[in-house]
Amino acid sequence: MRNKGGWKWFFTMPILSWALYDFANTIFSSNITTIFFPFYVQEIAGGSERLDQIASTFLSYANAVSSFFLVVFSPLFGVWIDQSGRKKRCVMFFAFAAILSTALMGLAAPQNFGNWHGMPAAFMVVVVLFVAAKFFYQSSLIFYDAMLPDISTKETMPLLSGFGVAIGYMGTLVGLAVYPLASGGTYADAFLPTAGLFLLFTLPLVLFYKETPRPAQAKRPFFAGYRDVWETFKDMKRYRPIFLFMIVYFFLNDAIATAIAMMAVYAKAIVGFSSGEFILLYLVSTISSIIGSFIFGYVTRSAGARQAVFYVGIILFAALLLGTFAINQPMFWITGSLFGVALGAVWVTSRVLIIELSPENKRGQFFGLFAFSGKLSAIVGPLMYGTITLLLADHGDIASRAALSSLMLFVLIGLIVHRKIPA
Repeated sequence: MRNKGGWKWFFTMPILSWALYDFANTIFSSNITTIFFPFYVQEIAGGSERLDQIASTFLSYANAVSSFFLVVFSPLFGVWIDQSGRKKRCVMFFAFAAILSTALMGLAAPQNFGNWHGMPAAFMVVVVLFVAAKFFYQSSLIFYDAMLPDISTKETMPLLSGFGVAIGYMGTLVGLAVYPLASGGTYADAFLPTAGLFLLFTLPLVLFYKETPRPAQAKRPFFAGYRDVWETFKDMKRYRPIFLFMIVYFFLNDAIATAIAMMAVYAKAIVGFSSGEFILLYLVSTISSIIGSFIFGYVTRSAGARQAVFYVGIILFAALLLGTFAINQPMFWITGSLFGVALGAVWVTSRVLIIELSPENKRGQFFGLFAFSGKLSAIVGPLMYGTITLLLADHGDIASRAALSSLMLFVLIGLIVHRKIPA
């Protein structure tokens, strides 16, 4: 599909209905993953310096378990795409599963199922449903991203990808409209409205996106996806620079993903932000991500992708250092802004560096492993963060500060390995 109509092309039905799913799933990502579920966990499991650390453990472990399931199943999805060619159907299946799980979170939270090991059983049900909802949401993105080449050309793909991201950021703003519903009662009151918004803005993709199925490829063994990952990994060892970069990306993404997931609880419990103040901080971080993406496009062009990735690592290290020792809100405002810049910039610089380092005929393989590396790193960081807060819970706020500071070690390892990538 060629961009023959200038900017009007973005508002044709196939393009707009596709982009609106980015809008829809970003509402879930910001409301559930980053804001209201973490608030709910702290509301139920927190309440004192020690219990706030237990709440951090619950949150980090829930994120790690969800990422674990994604790592286990995502290689199979590639085989599914190749054999069926029907990506829209798969997006719909996983999107509706995520929406249903989110709605059930809202329905289960106010119930009284008794207690389980000292915790409200309803809370444990909500945590399990969150794990499922996040897994389904992330699974839908694999098929959604694979739709991009079907509605664009090599020339228009970057434009369409950027358009989807921009529409997604707008979803963040719309999703926060549910905050008044939660601010007067429990944060779980945001779950059902979020599910409703997720469904509403998924419907254009369901109703108006017309997919032309590709001819199905020859059938392959169901578990061939695991073999593909292993073969790509073995093949990559012949390309040392990109192998080194995958290690760098693993550690940098680990630190970013963990910090973003824990940001809400940390800001409230450790730095003293109110819910409303944190949401404002989150909006500022989102704007910083947009600015960071834009600026680092130019930095990458002028300094090169390799050096730009190094700059992102330095900014991330500075953010973690400042966040670890933040004793007042102004310090954490700077921390949140730096995180936002790093989050926006890492995608710009990493994608370009992969293209620069990988041979054209291997690019698809390496992008697949790049995505797999990101999913794998999303297990390790939250697992380590939650374990530290659990083991040091009796020490109160020191536990969360120690957990956040541990992420600096990941960034430092990434920066050291980065210096070994040939210039």
